[in-house]
Amino acid sequence: MAKESMKAREVKRAKLVNKYAAKRAELKAAGDWVGLQKLPLNSNSIRLHNRCKLTGRPKGYMRTFGISRINFREMASKGLIPGVKKASW
Repeated sequence: MAKESMKAREVKRAKLVNKYAAKRAELKAAGDWVGLQKLPLNSNSIRLHNRCKLTGRPKGYMRTFGISRINFREMASKGLIPGVKKASW
């Protein structure tokens, strides 16, 4: 389980990315690299980290489902994810 402070930090970064997305695209199109450097570091979308929607776990993230591999496995074995059959795992 991720710390609440880590989850809050990710939310804050996501807000910054959304706030500066248009300005960042405009500066990139104009080739104004000095202007880009003056923007906050966390406003770059590369700084975002995918986290499991249920536990906040940063590793083993499955982008298609938005959850970690561990939660995916548990939910699949309980039959909560439609179309997924348990094979040999």
